[in-house]
Amino acid sequence: MVKVTELTSKFRHVRLVLAREKGHPEGDNHEGYDLLVPLDENGKLDPAEWKENQSLCRVRRFRPKGEDLIGRLRRKPGGQWYFDYPQGMSDDELAFHLSDERFVQGEYIAISNGEAMRPYRITLVEKP
Repeated sequence: MVKVTELTSKFRHVRLVLAREKGHPEGDNHEGYDLLVPLDENGKLDPAEWKENQSLCRVRRFRPKGEDLIGRLRRKPGGQWYFDYPQGMSDDELAFHLSDERFVQGEYIAISNGEAMRPYRITLVEKP
């Protein structure tokens, strides 16, 4: 469990929920992600802050059925961000162009679970 006192002022709790897609014309507020990540003044991921505080950058994937997955925000050598879960590489999820995204309510982010790229809408950005 991360203590709020350990976090720098740049950390934000971000919630992503499944946006409209084939099979989910209204999206699904019960499927998505909770992120604990450092953002810069423009609402983008702060790579320097992440590097200094990697162990505090968390991801919780939630679904209507099944257990939540708890993982960490990681970055590949080329700069690609991904969600790393403990089960190994087969369950990791890539975030499409996450370096370029602004974490602002109402914006969209695409995440690949290995099978398909899916759209998620940012519904919350707040200090933890």
